[in-house]
Amino acid sequence: MMSEVAVEEISALTAIFCEKDEFELLGQSETEGLTFRIQITVDGYTEKLLLKLIFHLPLDYPSSLPDVSVSSEQLTRKQCIDIKLGLLKKATTLVSEPMVHELLLWLQQNFTTVTEQSVRYQSPRGDCEQRSQGETRTALLQVDHMRAKTKYKKIIEKWTSQLGLTGRLFIGKLILILLQGERKSIKDYLLLQRTSKVDVDSNGKKCKEKMMSVLCEMQLPCGCKQLPAFEVKDYSSLEELKTEFELVGLLELYHKYVHMLV
Repeated sequence: MMSEVAVEEISALTAIFCEKDEFELLGQSETEGLTFRIQITVDGYTEKLLLKLIFHLPLDYPSSLPDVSVSSEQLTRKQCIDIKLGLLKKATTLVSEPMVHELLLWLQQNFTTVTEQSVRYQSPRGDCEQRSQGETRTALLQVDHMRAKTKYKKIIEKWTSQLGLTGRLFIGKLILILLQGERKSIKDYLLLQRTSKVDVDSNGKKCKEKMMSVLCEMQLPCGCKQLPAFEVKDYSSLEELKTEFELVGLLELYHKYVHMLV
């Protein structure tokens, strides 16, 4: 059952956001928790903006973070994901206390700061891809398992696309995620992976990724070019995995961080 604190918070939110379309309860489950949508306006750079935020409060909320999604017809996908990440970072400072209203107030006060980088990079994608190689980072992550493999893969592909990251998802005896892109985008990806429900547990319930480890995070090796896209690669043997690393010019990375895992 939902905690008394969460139920009281929902009651308060319905009173605060009482105008037409401001608050809508989308779902309530004894196993999944509460899901609701709130619409708010924020002061943009030149106009008022309407944001739609969907919150999911798990059963153990507020001891654990809520899930949140952000959408707006007036913003880009990158701006919406930056808002989501900003809210999640702020939420980590509010654990164990009702936080939804506090998060909304924080967003209204800090909207321009949260979306500043997105605005700065609203140039065409081709221009972004011409940034110097010195800014490109490479990260290698290991995931312990994927029970809901199809859904998990789609989520990873969606996030890498939204954040402008390229690389590989290697699926076999070891599950590895190779990311290439800006340092901030890689950090944003790690936050999403650690705070969002991406898989299911042994009982089939949605759960967060608790067993991901960062094997390395470094500047793109000298002489290497950033991979042009993010792709999923299934492999059947470690020799095949080694070949995949060799094909993308990162054989040294394999020997230094992957070979020791076998």
